[in-house]
Amino acid sequence: MGVERVEHLPVRTDEDLVRARQAVREAAVALGFSLVDQTKIVTAASELARNTIIHGGGGDLKVERLREGARSAVRLTFVDRGPGIANVEQALRDGYTTGTGLGLGLGGARRLMSDLSISSRPAEGTTIVAIRWRQ
Repeated sequence: MGVERVEHLPVRTDEDLVRARQAVREAAVALGFSLVDQTKIVTAASELARNTIIHGGGGDLKVERLREGARSAVRLTFVDRGPGIANVEQALRDGYTTGTGLGLGLGGARRLMSDLSISSRPAEGTTIVAIRWRQ
């Protein structure tokens, strides 16, 4: 799998969230995703970026454009050094929340992307990798 382009962005403020959304949309457009798929990818990125800020205390986003033969994908990697997620499976369940939200963010992001993986350790932080392949 070849990486065509990589962009690194801070995710610490609402302004960073806007820049992250723009960068993700630009990557999806560059790879030829449909408008519907662009919207799905940006929505997932927005949810994950907001979680990075609110629950992880801020972190970083890596946006990658991938090519594998005739296929292409956007890979988003969010990393924070926050408190971590004690129970990842529980956090992925719709309705589960540690705040005042609806508890749809992580599960919704997983449904919007082709693949979503979470690595988290209490007191060490969380890394979320989300990939959307172009069909």
